[in-house]
Amino acid sequence: MEKMRITNKIMQRNNLSNINTNKVYQDKLSTQMSTQKKVNRPSDDPVVSIRALRLRSNVTEVTQYYSKNIPDAESWLNVTEDALKNLTEIITSMIKQSTKGSNGDLKAEDRQIILEQLKALGEEVYSTGDADYAGRYVFTGYRTDTSLSFDKEYNTEYNITEQLGNSSITKLTKVNTGKLLDITAANYKDTGFNKISEQDVKATEVYRIQLSYDDCKKDGTPSISFQEKQADGSYQEVTWPDQNTGQPVIDKISSTADPYSKVAGDPDAIVYVPETGELLLGENRYKTLMDCKDDPATSGKNEGEIQVTYQKNHWMKGDLRPEHYFKCDATVDGKTIKYNQKYTQDDEDRQAIEYDVGFNQTIRVNSTADECFQHGIGRTVDDLVQAMQDVLDLETVKTRIEGLQENATGGDADILKKQMEAVEKALTLSKDKCQKLFESSITTFQGYLDDANLCITNCGTRSSKLELIENRMKSQKTTFETLKSENEDIYTFGNKTYKTEEARNIDSHYSKKDVFNLYENSENEYFLTYMNFYTHQNEIINAWFG
Repeated sequence: MEKMRITNKIMQRNNLSNINTNKVYQDKLSTQMSTQKKVNRPSDDPVVSIRALRLRSNVTEVTQYYSKNIPDAESWLNVTEDALKNLTEIITSMIKQSTKGSNGDLKAEDRQIILEQLKALGEEVYSTGDADYAGRYVFTGYRTDTSLSFDKEYNTEYNITEQLGNSSITKLTKVNTGKLLDITAANYKDTGFNKISEQDVKATEVYRIQLSYDDCKKDGTPSISFQEKQADGSYQEVTWPDQNTGQPVIDKISSTADPYSKVAGDPDAIVYVPETGELLLGENRYKTLMDCKDDPATSGKNEGEIQVTYQKNHWMKGDLRPEHYFKCDATVDGKTIKYNQKYTQDDEDRQAIEYDVGFNQTIRVNSTADECFQHGIGRTVDDLVQAMQDVLDLETVKTRIEGLQENATGGDADILKKQMEAVEKALTLSKDKCQKLFESSITTFQGYLDDANLCITNCGTRSSKLELIENRMKSQKTTFETLKSENEDIYTFGNKTYKTEEARNIDSHYSKKDVFNLYENSENEYFLTYMNFYTHQNEIINAWFG
């Protein structure tokens, strides 16, 4: 057999190749020691690299959930819950005042105190709804940059469509006092006052739809739309007034022109009172709308819905912005801005804000204004204040006439006697109306309180769910960080770094020599290659352990 001749050149080349290979290993190990990473480029270990990318993505995502999204959602829920608790306290105070006001034996001083308390509560209730978290209003749905109520007086025209049911139609008692409240010592004998008698005072009952706003546009064009059931069982949309015929006519009458008597005397009448934000209905119109009921046999459409469209162009500070509640259009600088155009679709969800708090897991954090800060709270307070004020005004007139009667004689005494009879009748009717209104308001406010408490319960449920998710995300964060570390990090012993998992079993109280002896018998290729660069044991120990 012919033997291969090994020349000096071959030996030199092999030695250079081995030295170069060792230097490559040295560079690799030095890089790992300095970076504390097993791989620094994908080519170092493709399998580890692919796994590292996936685990790094998982760690980043879990960190986003655990360190940012969940705390943010928790803070949002806390702010919401605090505001709702303030709301419940205010409504509870309203219930207490309503209970006091339902007492029929109140003195004028007591009525005045209740009146002032209700006014203060009415002014406070909606300011609570302007609560914000990190500059974002929490009750305004997606429009977190817009406050719930107007912060100053505006003259922006809105075309508003309210979605109501026949439960929104209520019976209203109106006491017509005529000119009683205008009687003074200077004019009680004048024409128009000297003939006043108790026959001029009467109570009128009418049906009304109370809109969410008063002080509406005086020359506005309100309309009422609803679904009317046909003989064949189908439904047809009806609008008052009809766009083609203009019938039936909706009369616009000022509150000072006694619109209530007109409606009471005409069963087909529909009267719009823009100052008070009321639609008054005659008996026949009332019956037609009360026939509107949702048909359980159909889906995707509420046949019991009554839509009322009207205009309002003057807003006071504290008025609720309609864009947070209704389908509406606003005219600003000649341009029309449309809001919530899909609200009239029955399957349209309201503006729920959800946070991503886990893998494929979200949680809702907001309560919308229409769930808790309803217009009806303020409108009920307005009715109570007006009813109480009417009684106080009549008591003032009664006191004024009693003072005039002390020195009156002859014909003047007769005039004052008839005026006193009229005042006493009006006062009896007004007190009865006021008492019944306060009694019914207890139930009304309790309904609003139940809505607010439901929102608080939902808030608490979401917080509890969020706490469970937070605990799970904490565990997952630890797990993914551990997996990521095991996949790509080199292991540590004290303040030193090593290349093999055997180092994980070394306790910190082992001596350097114990550790060296452990690794002296190691077959780890990185460790053995690194040893090739040194010829003495001390040099090896110094290189590894300092």
